Amino acid sequence: MSIYREYDIRGVFEKELNEDTVKKIGYTLGLKVDGEYVVIGYDARTHSPKLFEWLCSGFKHAGKKVINIQMVPTPVNYFCNYQEMTLENGKTVTSSASVMITGSHNPPEYNGFKITVDKAPFFGEDIYALGREIDALVEIIPDNNAYDEFDAISKYMDYIVDEFDHLKGMDLDIVYDCGNGVAGTVLPTIFDRLELRTKGIFIEPDGSFPNHHPDPSEEENLEDIKLLLNRQGDVAFAYDGDADRIAVLTKKHNIKGDIMAILFSKQMANPTVIGEVKCSQVMYDTIRERGGKAIMYKTGHSNLKVKIRETNADLAAEVSGHIFFNDRYFGYDDAIYTTFRMLELMHRGMDVDAEVDALPPVFSTEEIKIKTTEEEKFKIIDALKIKLETPPADFPTIKEIIDVDGVRVIFENGWGLVRASNTTPVLVTRFESKNLDDAKLYEKALNSLIESAKASLA
Repeated sequence: MSIYREYDIRGVFEKELNEDTVKKIGYTLGLKVDGEYVVIGYDARTHSPKLFEWLCSGFKHAGKKVINIQMVPTPVNYFCNYQEMTLENGKTVTSSASVMITGSHNPPEYNGFKITVDKAPFFGEDIYALGREIDALVEIIPDNNAYDEFDAISKYMDYIVDEFDHLKGMDLDIVYDCGNGVAGTVLPTIFDRLELRTKGIFIEPDGSFPNHHPDPSEEENLEDIKLLLNRQGDVAFAYDGDADRIAVLTKKHNIKGDIMAILFSKQMANPTVIGEVKCSQVMYDTIRERGGKAIMYKTGHSNLKVKIRETNADLAAEVSGHIFFNDRYFGYDDAIYTTFRMLELMHRGMDVDAEVDALPPVFSTEEIKIKTTEEEKFKIIDALKIKLETPPADFPTIKEIIDVDGVRVIFENGWGLVRASNTTPVLVTRFESKNLDDAKLYEKALNSLIESAKASLA
């Protein structure tokens, strides 16, 4: 049951994602899907094609027809849910669901499934219930790898080129790092078709990730692209393994997702923007001061996609680089599309560095991860909430506690966050203040209370 996570299904190939289990995932999920067609794509991991075969067999056993879009970025898989697709036999169809086979930024031995049903993420209790059904299933699923094919990449690239045709020949030196993930299946071609001056590294998809780990939220994975940027670029982009997260860098700034949201929202009229609990208070305050609406919600790409549909927000963002455009787009996280929206801001004359420099200065930590266990992490959060009701006498003054996802404690000059990761056995903390001393004070105080909460469970 450990492979059934909050946002997706994820585990080690063959050890956890074995033939029997994956076929049953396809079969059980297929029974829940109305409609005839399911789209399946996969990332660059060496075992992704084998997982496709097993998953396809499961869907076929459930009476579904499978459309194979082969190796693609995750956003291309999402894109297919909004398109009419003309198959090789000339038939035009739409899909009722899609599955992206991807381990995202996990180590090479991992893989998994991101699921969309009726244009909505399939997650949370739906995934846990699916796991319980599969655990009880004794049926043997036969091999059946019959599928239709659709050239999703070409349709997606045509869409992006058409949307951003006004950027053709833009006077900017662009460098980018695909991290040997699947961004390399589309980005070079789109750049060429838009006649942009670019230099890319680690473009070739390679599921062993020979150059660096494909997670641009970690500074150590940005060393190569920073060197290239300093030598010959005006702006740099880096992507995770399945191209749904982005890093944007200038020579002065590594622009995190919450700050990107401020930049993007500036050219929207009265925008509604959704952020997660790790987003800077600067993001919420700045958007509200400019006449927009800023909503704080749970971390997780599935959560934010659902909240966008509920509120019809223009934009959503995670600090880690998931950016969701509902303005002029479909409301899902797409690092490729985000690339061209950022270039569009620059094309329109925005001085990105000046905009970032003009924001109120704050001292923010990166995400700090505290190792724990799957069994303990949520119990620690519950114990911490109890401790915060009657904190120690020397604890910084608490103005408000926001518990939409873990606990975000609002202090006089900043905030501290403690939440349980939904994907790994860690607690995630982040701290922010108007001055460095207070940021350190809040970090020390909350860490002490975390240790006290852990001790109370012993």
